[in-house]
Amino acid sequence: MPENTPHSPQRQPWENDWNPDTSRAPGTRRLWLAGALAVATITACVTAIAMTGQTREQRTARPTAGASTDSGPGLLSFASPSASTPAAPKGRTSMASAAPATTGSPTPTHPAGSKPTPAKSPAHQGSSPKPTTADRRSVRSLNYPDRYWHVVGDYVKLDRADSPSARRAATFTLVKGLSDARCYSFATTDGDYLRHRNFLLRAEQDDGSRLFEQDATFCPRPSSFTGATMLESVNYPGRFLRHQNFQLRLDPYRNTDLYRADSAFLLVDGLA
Repeated sequence: MPENTPHSPQRQPWENDWNPDTSRAPGTRRLWLAGALAVATITACVTAIAMTGQTREQRTARPTAGASTDSGPGLLSFASPSASTPAAPKGRTSMASAAPATTGSPTPTHPAGSKPTPAKSPAHQGSSPKPTTADRRSVRSLNYPDRYWHVVGDYVKLDRADSPSARRAATFTLVKGLSDARCYSFATTDGDYLRHRNFLLRAEQDDGSRLFEQDATFCPRPSSFTGATMLESVNYPGRFLRHQNFQLRLDPYRNTDLYRADSAFLLVDGLA
């Protein structure tokens, strides 16, 4: 008989006091670990996103130092122009701001809508009340303070009023504008009105035309010089009365110191 070499018997797991877990499939532990790691990663990402969004909202909502909390549009702001360098007037501006900025500016007292009549007008004697002393004005140059508007012949020039006749020729009745009651017209002591023709200021009789009324109406505008007034033509917006070689004329606005000084006038009490 062949000899059979005995083999050591193979020990079974239960003989080593270890029992296999038959309640779960093989590899379940790895799946649980992978799932836990995935959940932890997602939680960390969500937390980071939430914190980033909150920080951004706080940074956006927090105003910077010195910034305005006004919700008005625009990000840029510009300083107001200096009084010494005003912006050029642009055309016919709102009559709500036609009055000069100074408190001493005269205000015509004639009723709105009625055509004012100057004193000593032969054609209208007794048809309207005489103007009061407050209506009588002289117009003095700002940069030549010893010179006034002065009627010489048919034209208006800048002269010294050093005689009774010169003071009379330099005194006008300030009335509401013939073309626009919110503006000014200037009547002479002889019953004429100051009007521009060929852009030169002159004294003429009112012919009743619409053109004359417009030529004789000037709207006060604030000047860059305290207490002074600029006078803009009602039918040539952008043109202002100014003196040049002591002649009063209507010239387009120029953004120069000389123009601003030549077109700045003071409406003072009448000299006569």
